[in-house]
Amino acid sequence: MLTGGIAVIGGAILGPVAANAQADSAAPKPADVQQHKTTPGGQYQPSLDTLGAKPTEQPGTKPGDPVLSKAEFDQANRIYFERCAGCHGVLRKGATGKPLTPDLTKKLGFDYLRDFITYGSPGGMPNWGSSGQLSEAEVALMARYLLNDPAQPPEFGLKEMKDSWKVIVPVAQRPTKKLNKLDIDNLFAVTLRDAGEVALIDGTTKKIELILQTGYAVHISRMSASGRYLYTVGRDSKLNLVDLWMDPPQTVAELKIGTEARSVETSKFKGYEDKYAIAGAYWPPQYVLMDGATLEPLKVVSTRGMTYDTQEFHPEPRVASIVASHYNPEFVVNIKETGQTLLVNYKDIKNLKVTAIEAERFLHDGGFDKTGRYFFVAANARHRIAIIDTKEDKLVKVLESGGQTPHPGRGANFEHPKFGPVWATSHLGNETISFIGSDPEKHKDNAWKVVQTVDGQGGGSLFIKTHPKSENIYVDTPLNTDAEISSSVAVFKIKDLTKEKPEYKVLPIGQWSGISEGARRVVQGEFNKEGNEIWFSVWNNKAQESAIVVVDDKTLTMKTVIRDKRLVTPTGKFNVYNTRNDVY
Repeated sequence: MLTGGIAVIGGAILGPVAANAQADSAAPKPADVQQHKTTPGGQYQPSLDTLGAKPTEQPGTKPGDPVLSKAEFDQANRIYFERCAGCHGVLRKGATGKPLTPDLTKKLGFDYLRDFITYGSPGGMPNWGSSGQLSEAEVALMARYLLNDPAQPPEFGLKEMKDSWKVIVPVAQRPTKKLNKLDIDNLFAVTLRDAGEVALIDGTTKKIELILQTGYAVHISRMSASGRYLYTVGRDSKLNLVDLWMDPPQTVAELKIGTEARSVETSKFKGYEDKYAIAGAYWPPQYVLMDGATLEPLKVVSTRGMTYDTQEFHPEPRVASIVASHYNPEFVVNIKETGQTLLVNYKDIKNLKVTAIEAERFLHDGGFDKTGRYFFVAANARHRIAIIDTKEDKLVKVLESGGQTPHPGRGANFEHPKFGPVWATSHLGNETISFIGSDPEKHKDNAWKVVQTVDGQGGGSLFIKTHPKSENIYVDTPLNTDAEISSSVAVFKIKDLTKEKPEYKVLPIGQWSGISEGARRVVQGEFNKEGNEIWFSVWNNKAQESAIVVVDDKTLTMKTVIRDKRLVTPTGKFNVYNTRNDVY
């Protein structure tokens, strides 16, 4: 919970904690509340861990440690795993955020920890207390919790996976042809984050066709190469396999691969379509190869090992993202903490061949260039982009992203009027939008370098989007601290990028939604199959109304608003055709 905090005031050592520091200690007295305001990047919670729902053994208390009752430990454990572990690690060894092990926290002391949890820091630590997300008592509890040894979460191996595995509709009982009248290619799978559901919405009629029960806070939806199967992965590591041919579509298999996860993908190489699936876990740190039609777990591979640069053992290298190669029978698996991109060859999974590429530490998400050969992945904590050649299985280059904390989603591909084909990313930490040359053949001088940067509305961007048929680039800013900015998107005209200072148009998506309550954070533009309209989520909390606003790409005007009580916290949207074919 102290992302960046120790780095900002690392020299402030307040001495060991008093043995009886309790929740009713004196109120915090920060010298300067202004310096603790949360930055746009700091509002980003890259990982909402769900281990709090899993029983965890309380470690023994050492002499001098604050004593927590079982009820207090369980409460603090839940808060840590839901809000903090994503940045600081399940074992508190550090990741994007600083380590929070007792050898460090005891030097800082109870008062220091309490104040930083309360007010945050410019380095990216959210202001959990002053924002009202945690009460004073909860803040004090967490400060005491961090002075104790970390809890050890449970392992989750093949036996536990098979115990969770369910084939609800066997392959032999599934249809041999599509039974419904849905235009599957123009179907949108929309994450209803806090409801633990996914909505299937018709891209033409804008009608919700079906609500599917899934894992909690589905991170991504992926489509099989044939377009028949939809795979979802919740942050609680639950996978759902949905058969889109059935009438109505339904979940035909389920599996849990651990206690927290982020990624799922299916085999796309010719001859292996729909044959295999893979999912990666945050805890335990591992990935799992499965049968594509049933989710039967076939092989579990741990990612624990050495960091690529310092060659130090890391106990918690999490699987951040996975894509399927179009050039080889391989999955591209990105390991956050060790900085390795693994090319996992599924041609023979019993004798698994894995090529480990030394990329950069803290790998997160990314996408292919327009040819599908080169994979761009953000090493966001180091402000860099690594480029992988998936045809020749080698690292092309690691370069500075041009901004602070790149967060591209899948990124955006387009033909720059001056520099040729480029791949683009926006940033969490500042307003920079970077364009990176992606054509080493016809535009060799521009390839693998940031050829241009432009300024958007500000920091706090999560996704950048365009389409091969579009003349526009859309950049969201849902985590910006300014409510007007976080509820709108910036749109750049591609043809105007030759100007010395390209300007953008602001679309007031939150206002267009007709919803007046809540933060109305606007997130994740997604095009329809035709590429003539783009959908944005207007994301409020669970108790408030949310919506989806559809924008006409040619006129940049509101086309329609999807408002339905069933749209609970909509976030990610995945068009079947675009997702299946890596169109972005």
